[in-house]
Amino acid sequence: MSKAPIVLAVDTPELKTAIAWVKATQEHVSVFKLGLEFFLTFGSEGVKAVQAETDSDIFLDLKLHDIPHTVGGAAKAVAHLAPKFLTVHASGGRSMVKAAVDAMPNTNITGVTILTSLSEADVAEVGFKFAALDSAVALANVAVKGGANAIVCSPLEISAVRSAIGAQPIIITPGVRPLDMVGTDDQQRTMTPEDAIAAGANLVVIGRPITRSWAQGASAMKERAQEIGSRLI
Repeated sequence: MSKAPIVLAVDTPELKTAIAWVKATQEHVSVFKLGLEFFLTFGSEGVKAVQAETDSDIFLDLKLHDIPHTVGGAAKAVAHLAPKFLTVHASGGRSMVKAAVDAMPNTNITGVTILTSLSEADVAEVGFKFAALDSAVALANVAVKGGANAIVCSPLEISAVRSAIGAQPIIITPGVRPLDMVGTDDQQRTMTPEDAIAAGANLVVIGRPITRSWAQGASAMKERAQEIGSRLI
């Protein structure tokens, strides 16, 4: 069976657990997301440890956001890790995105649009002129013009973003939840994984719906990844 279009969010403060999660699910999961907490705790050596002990593509979710010179330097600092994806905030502007692209030409620089934890009220409160949908589309265009070849947006914005940026860029969608978990956490703008793929996402980010199975052991987590993944292939 082909691997499912899943990015597993490896959100754990334990390096051994992170490696165990990847090993348990790597037959069924395409990419593994190591986020800011992981990187600040374990650094480059932690990423290398995951890569050394598993057969995995890494989504390095650092969401870089600073002046172009600083972001370019930060991207160069992690280029040796050769992640498949590296996130930057599209709201940093076209030049900032381009600085990351120039620093890591062999990585899919990924523009983050509007965080899926933000409600429409939150989007207005932080100062966006337009609603989440229009703001996400605008930010996706900024990122693509800066050279990003992947975009992160909520599932509710997939269709509009795809129409705006064309067929080529990769769309990665967090905020997806199986029906048995909808409305149970801090995600505000959600959709089922199946619907997100049908809407045009290339990859869906899934964490707790799979990783919570670890409490029952590696086999249970593997089965859960296979169960969710089988509906997406």
